[in-house]
Parts: sequence; C-alpha cells; structure tokens
Amino acid sequence: MEKIPFTPQGLAVIKDELAHLKGTERQAVINAIAVAREHGDLSENAEYHAAREKQSFIEGRISELEDVTSRAEIVDADKLNGDKVTFGTSIKLVDEDTDEELLYHIVGPYETDISRQMISTSSPIARAVIGKAVGDQAEVQTPGGVKTYEILAIDLFDMTKV
Repeated sequence: MEKIPFTPQGLAVIKDELAHLKGTERQAVINAIAVAREHGDLSENAEYHAAREKQSFIEGRISELEDVTSRAEIVDADKLNGDKVTFGTSIKLVDEDTDEELLYHIVGPYETDISRQMISTSSPIARAVIGKAVGDQAEVQTPGGVKTYEILAIDLFDMTKV
C-alpha cells in the first residue's frame, strides 16, 4: 500500500472531516431516510431517493477517508533541510517569460488548496521542481505550451502561517 504524505495539520483536517461524517452526517441522513419512509410509497418518494443518494455519498466519502488515514504518513519537517525542493517546502519561482513571481507550498494530494498556494506533489509544477535547488530551472508542460521557471527560494513550509 502506497503511503500518502501529510503535514500534521493536514491530517488533522482529514480526521476532523471523518469524525464529522461518522458522528453527525451519518446520523442525520439515517433520520432523513426514516422520516421519508413514513411518507409512504418509496418508489415515487423524492425525499427518500435524495436521502439515499446522500447516504451513498457520505458512506463513500467515509470509506475513502478511512483508507487515506490508514495510509497516511506524517512527514517530519524537522528532518527536512530546505536545500532542495521536497514535500513540505515552500518555493518562490519566477516565470522566465513574464518575470512574474509565484509562491507555492508543496503538500500531499489531500491537502491541495490552490487559493492558499498549496499544490500537490503530483501537480505538474511540483513534479518539475522536486529535487531541484535555488537557481535551478524547471520546465513545466502547460496547456499553453512549455513554461520555464527559475527557483528563487526554498523554505520549510509552515502551514500555521498559511
């Protein structure tokens, strides 16, 4: 089984979601199904079908999150040195065509949040820069063609500051 890298904070968010789904959402949908059953004929009962669909979604998400947490591996930031781009680092890049500077934080696939500049280790940009050092160039295949970035800085990622 392949391990899934997490920051401690990222894993806590996943565990909180799992607890909420198991504790609150699961019981709420069970209650909604029971109420819908009381309305009679289930074959034409829209409330019942909607509740069953929601139950299916919740159970699927619970199953997924249980699998993820069982394979989670917290990456210890103290063991990272910040010399090279890895999981758990923040990188400052410059687009060599436009001189636009970009900041990204490299995280696991379940912590990705582009609005907070958190990109997955499997994203095209992260794959292109992982293993590189300050001053190195990375080519990234984008829908608009190949983009070249230079790594300006690498820092250890502190999720509490994002």
